[in-house]
Amino acid sequence: MMSSFFMPTKVIIGENCIDANSHLLKGLGSKALIVTGKRSAKLNGSGKDVEDALRKENIPFVLFDQIEENPSLETVEKARNFGLKEGADFVIGIGGGSPIDAAKAIAVLLKNTDLTGDTLIGGKSLEASPVVAVPTTAGTGTEVTQYSILTDHKAQTKKNIGHTVFPRIAYLDAKYMLDMPKNITVHTAVDALSHLVESYLNVKSNEISEALVERGLEYWGNCVDNLLGGFFTYECRKDLMLASMLGGMAIAQTGTSLPHGMGYALTYHKGVPHGLANGVLYVHYLRCFKDQAKVQRLHKLIGVKNHDELEKILTALCLTDIKVTDEELQQYAQEMSANQAKLQNHPEEIGYEEIYHIYKASLNI
Repeated sequence: MMSSFFMPTKVIIGENCIDANSHLLKGLGSKALIVTGKRSAKLNGSGKDVEDALRKENIPFVLFDQIEENPSLETVEKARNFGLKEGADFVIGIGGGSPIDAAKAIAVLLKNTDLTGDTLIGGKSLEASPVVAVPTTAGTGTEVTQYSILTDHKAQTKKNIGHTVFPRIAYLDAKYMLDMPKNITVHTAVDALSHLVESYLNVKSNEISEALVERGLEYWGNCVDNLLGGFFTYECRKDLMLASMLGGMAIAQTGTSLPHGMGYALTYHKGVPHGLANGVLYVHYLRCFKDQAKVQRLHKLIGVKNHDELEKILTALCLTDIKVTDEELQQYAQEMSANQAKLQNHPEEIGYEEIYHIYKASLNI
C-alpha cells in the first residue's frame, strides 16, 4: 500500500516556548495581525506572551479580538479589512479552533484582496499570508492542519473554506490550558478523540496516520479518569494537548468522517458545542460498522476492556439534552446523505436510513 505524509508546520512544544523561540517570528512579515476571541487570550496569558515576543523582536502588531465561537464568513472579512487598513501582512491566531481557523481564512483574504466572505469558499486553492498558531484548548488540532471551518449563514451550516493553509509555526504550551473550565476541557477532549477515531476508521487511513492515531489514543486514554472526575493536572493537560495535536496531524492526512458532518447541523441549528455535537453521536456511530474488527482495536488503544466500557465513558462525557423534532432529524439526515466529502471517507456503504438511525438513537427521539 502506498502512503504519504505532508505537514509543513514547525511545531514547538514546551513551557514558555513562545518567549524561548520568539526569533522564529522574524521574517514572516513586517506587521502582525493578532486574531483572538474577546477574553480567553487575556485570561490565560497567551495574548501577553505573544505581544511580548513581538516587542522583543521589534515586530509591530495590531489586535482583532472579535472572533466568535464558530466564526462566520462576515467576521473574517471584517478582520481582513481591519488588517489591510493597518498594513498587517501575517496573522497570529490565539485560542481554540475558532480563532485559529479564522486566522487561516483571514490570511487567504489578506493575500487575495479581491475576495470577500461570499467568494472565499471554493475554487482553486489559493496562497495565504503566513499564519502562526497558538492553541489554548486541546481539541481541534487545527494548529497542524490545512483546514479552516467557518459558519456560512446563507447555507446554514459550517464549511471548510477549501484552501490549504498550514500554519508556518505552532507554539504548544499546556500552561495556557491550566484554568480551562471543566466543560470546555471535556468537550474539546471529545473533539480530539473524534479526530483520532475518524482518521483511524477511514478509507484514507494508512501506516503513518495510524501510527499518529495510536500514540494519540494512548495520550487520550491516560486522561480518562481525569475527564470523568473533573480534575486536571499539568501532565493531563499536556497529554490532552498532545492527543489533540496528533489527531490534527492524522486528519490532515485523511480528513474526518460521518460524526463531523452530522455534528455540524447540531452546532448550527441547536448551538451544541462542536466536540459535544460529535461525541453525542459516537455510541451509535461506532455501532453502525458492520465489520467491528477495527472498532474493537480502538478499545485496546484507548485502554478500555470492551465496547460497553467505552460506551459508558462516552455517555458520561457527552451528557446533553438537545431539543429536536423528528422532522428536523429527517432534514439533517437528508443533508448528510448528500455530503459526499464526508460519506466517501466512511469505509462502508451508508445512506439516509443508517444516518437517520444514528441521529434518532443518539438523541433519543
